[in-house]
Amino acid sequence: MTLRSEQADPAGQDEEPRARERALTRAAGPGAVWAVGGADGVHASAGDQDDVLDAGGLAAVLALWPVIGSLVAQGELALHAPLTSYGPLTSYGPLDPRGTEAADGSTAHHLLTRPGGVPVLTRLAEHLCGGPLAEHAPARIWRPLGMTRTRLTGPALHTTATDLSRFLRHLLSPADHPFPHTWTAESLRIRTGELTPARGLLWRPTPSGVWSHGDGPAVWVCPRRLRWAVLLRASPGGPPPTAFRDTAFAGPWLPGAGPLP
Repeated sequence: MTLRSEQADPAGQDEEPRARERALTRAAGPGAVWAVGGADGVHASAGDQDDVLDAGGLAAVLALWPVIGSLVAQGELALHAPLTSYGPLTSYGPLDPRGTEAADGSTAHHLLTRPGGVPVLTRLAEHLCGGPLAEHAPARIWRPLGMTRTRLTGPALHTTATDLSRFLRHLLSPADHPFPHTWTAESLRIRTGELTPARGLLWRPTPSGVWSHGDGPAVWVCPRRLRWAVLLRASPGGPPPTAFRDTAFAGPWLPGAGPLP
């Protein structure tokens, strides 16, 4: 296992960052694949960052969420418009196991903030894009970000820690391509009012201003601290992901190891 910031400081002159690296390793568990960084790049990591791993639990936030954001930015989708205003959405498969009436009266905003909305949102995105999400997510989002090893095949998504790092860096940047900074800002705030559980747009709030997605493979981002973290492969029987999250977002910055290649 090699930590990126160990490479940046081979002499070990800064003990505090090295102590935090050890804490991150303990929190992730042995054999875990993880990374922590900011808009400037990766600050610490462990495991093979280019190993292609199953990340199916992140498909909604890696594929659907940014594609929806690009559709909103282009004026092709209004979050508060009834889904029925976009015509029948059944051409790409059933909307919901309960039937198409599940979409009646709903809006994209409803589905982005409530559990169980992903299947209908996927049909909506495919309807507006004119083809499968597996084709449009790479074209609209992943290739522009340099995520060359991320693939969506049916319900299965595979990616690398390096690709996830590129994606999360974009969330902290002011860039408006391939999806705008305003979409990220609007998504990473409470959109459910006083209803519980509180939700953003497909993102969940956690303590200290950190937003999360995923329970197995998981990603976190904190705009206030300009920090992100990813736990792509957890240690079997190791600590819960929340232990890694709490460690990743505690304390000062780690020294950067430079931009991603």
